[in-house]
Amino acid sequence: MATDSWALAVDEQEAAVAPMGSLRLTENRLAPKAETNGSVTHRADDDKAADEDKEDVAVQSLLNKLIRSSLVNTTNQVEVLQRDPSSPLYSVKSFEQLRLKPQLLQGVYAMGFNRPSRIQENALPMMLAEPPQNLIAQSQSGTGKTAAFVLAMLSHVDPAQTWTQCLCVSPTYELALQTGKVIEQMGQFYPEVKLSYAIRGNKVERGQKIQEHIVIGTPGTVLDWCHKLKFIDPKKIKVFVLDEADVMIATQGHQDQSIRIQRLLPRDCQMLLFSATFEDSVWRFAERIVPDPNIIKLKREEETLDNIKQYYVLCNSKEEKFAALCNIYGAITIAQAMIFCHTRKTAGWLAGELSREGHQVALLSGEMVVEQRAAVIERFREGKEKVLVTTNVCARGIDVEQVSVVINFDLPVDKDGNPNNETYLHRIGRTGRFGKRGLAINMIDSKHSMNILNKIQEHFNKKIEKLNTDDLDEIEKIAN
Repeated sequence: MATDSWALAVDEQEAAVAPMGSLRLTENRLAPKAETNGSVTHRADDDKAADEDKEDVAVQSLLNKLIRSSLVNTTNQVEVLQRDPSSPLYSVKSFEQLRLKPQLLQGVYAMGFNRPSRIQENALPMMLAEPPQNLIAQSQSGTGKTAAFVLAMLSHVDPAQTWTQCLCVSPTYELALQTGKVIEQMGQFYPEVKLSYAIRGNKVERGQKIQEHIVIGTPGTVLDWCHKLKFIDPKKIKVFVLDEADVMIATQGHQDQSIRIQRLLPRDCQMLLFSATFEDSVWRFAERIVPDPNIIKLKREEETLDNIKQYYVLCNSKEEKFAALCNIYGAITIAQAMIFCHTRKTAGWLAGELSREGHQVALLSGEMVVEQRAAVIERFREGKEKVLVTTNVCARGIDVEQVSVVINFDLPVDKDGNPNNETYLHRIGRTGRFGKRGLAINMIDSKHSMNILNKIQEHFNKKIEKLNTDDLDEIEKIAN
């Protein structure tokens, strides 16, 4: 994939510190740039599936933030593990219960939050407690966790003290700027609180001290500002937030830099760490960063295949698969469909062929910059295109209620050619959501792909039937 590169534009050239609202993202069309050790790699061979697997997790996280226009309506259960099990467990059902400063409450409502999300109900009382409590929280995109820790930082700031009191570390400067936007929105009625960005391109003259109350940045620059350049006195930090911990440890160097920052902070500094996933490596990292934590986990809903009808179609080549796809479209009316391909090359070819057949097609490609991808997803969500052709990696985190059919033009396999059951579940789980019936159609073009399908059937203990003309009436009801 092409490097998703952005240049940082500062309204005042060589500005000492960028105040709220003065930084913006602009696309860099010349040469790839990246925060140290945080670049997205690009290799020439489009037909290697491994290329798709190397999609930068930070890019995906940014994409999820850009396409979320509102909180996800989740029924997931929240599990809370308290540092002190004997202490009472508080949760809130309204923002008024938190006794926020009026200007912050005004900012919360201006952002469209009417009541706390599930994770906010439990996390905010812990974050705003006196004395401060440390927290490790698991939550996916769209659960309101950024707004939660931003509210905590804004609440703990004393505007009368003209030094940095809150530090927030993000894996990339794009993600740091996204967090900055939330701070600007939530703090719009609290102008006394100032924000600075410790990211590449934001220059500060040597010997100066940062007077802004909140600093957001990437690990390398934040470490430099605290340790080498001494722009920030780390011993005066009240709140330290480490966001996207799973993305952080996937980026070389960021883990060590984050640990070094944490060691500079005072013992009574509140430590808040957030991550979408918690594999063993993330847990080990979290435990090094956050001493004596409260832990909040957002249990993921079990994805199920029970309400998804699955079929397969036998073909002999890529061209036959395309012909079968056209026959399906000719026989039934499909509201909206997502079609998954193994490589960018196949996805591009298929999108072109479908367009020539008169279909309204959107192509989601790893070669697009992040904002272009977000625009494609938004157009598909609005129904301007009826077909979205994509590789698996690009489509993670996309929820479109109108998707009635998922077509696996290529079955998902891992780097060794074995069936990727998790990806299969994730793909066809795009349909059959929100209590509706869904339809999944798998294109089979070889003995190998038939063997893959058989293994998928065995894994899920679900029969996948061969698609016959007799089935068209039933699938018409699901697809339309």
